[in-house]
Amino acid sequence: MKAYTYIEKGKFELIDKPRPSLQGPKDAIVRVTLGSICTSDLHIKHGSVPRAVPGITVGHEMVGVVEEVGSAISNVKPGDRVTVNVETFCGECFFCQNGYVNNCTDPDGGWALGCRIDGGQTEFVRVPHADQGLNKIPDNVTDKQALFVGDVLATGFWAARISEISSDDTVLIIGAGPTGVCTLACVVLKNPKKIIVCEKSEERREFVKKYYPTVLVCTPEECKEYVRKESEHGGADRVLEVAGAEDTFKLAYECARPNAIVTVVALYDEAQVLPLPDMYGKNLTFKTGGVDGCDCEEILSLIEKGLIDTTPLITHHFNLCDIDEAYRIFENKLDGVIKIAVHP
Repeated sequence: MKAYTYIEKGKFELIDKPRPSLQGPKDAIVRVTLGSICTSDLHIKHGSVPRAVPGITVGHEMVGVVEEVGSAISNVKPGDRVTVNVETFCGECFFCQNGYVNNCTDPDGGWALGCRIDGGQTEFVRVPHADQGLNKIPDNVTDKQALFVGDVLATGFWAARISEISSDDTVLIIGAGPTGVCTLACVVLKNPKKIIVCEKSEERREFVKKYYPTVLVCTPEECKEYVRKESEHGGADRVLEVAGAEDTFKLAYECARPNAIVTVVALYDEAQVLPLPDMYGKNLTFKTGGVDGCDCEEILSLIEKGLIDTTPLITHHFNLCDIDEAYRIFENKLDGVIKIAVHP
């Protein structure tokens, strides 16, 4: 089978690999029917994910059909359409029991697919701990509707959940890329008093205006003053940083009011520094880290009820044989691309 593979820093290549087989009783084999390219894949390509293993098949956003299951699997069966969680987790360790599945202590725990073990930009993928990491897609939900459930949409849902948003809050979301828009879709469900999205791309600002007409939109250059004007207490009550640049990290804590919560969703290429002496007395609470993708069943239910729709994010479609071109377009953000779907 064809598999898009991390060869070395700066180089991915579509190569032939054997079809995966079950390696343990908790495994499942999934035939990938639709996948997508994530910015985290680019982080691997650029060498900013040290734990990524050369030789692995990349890709961790996918849906598919279960082909085989191990003897210990009870939640899914061959023929089921499923979402695949970006994280593999045992469900039994301290962190899993407390909902911190990103920190699962199993050797395959956390972000493994497409990073430390073969992922989904291919035809078939082996999923460890499949009872935890696979969720059945409702019959009236399409593969396209479910594509982002296991990663980017789970990230947005997690970010909105841990930000403790109330109906009195002004919420600032920095970044309107795929993760930013998925975060926005989940923040809307919290029904805050006001939502502001800061985004440098005019095309993405127009996307937000089109699909979320009640949301306020601004550029990074005007953001600090705009947020102060639109907030009641000198800054946003909740700030969700989803862009992942040095200037946006700084913007996040500058735009927060005293005693606000700043949730850092983004993954950075370089270390960021908090100027704590300058911030003394602002009393900010920072929440950071990788997504805890344990809400997929609830997200699928919200999609089924029509409360979340991320299908407009998919602006381009490519076959697996053309994935080099798909990456070129995604990496350079050509043609107004937001998200690319890949068809095996």
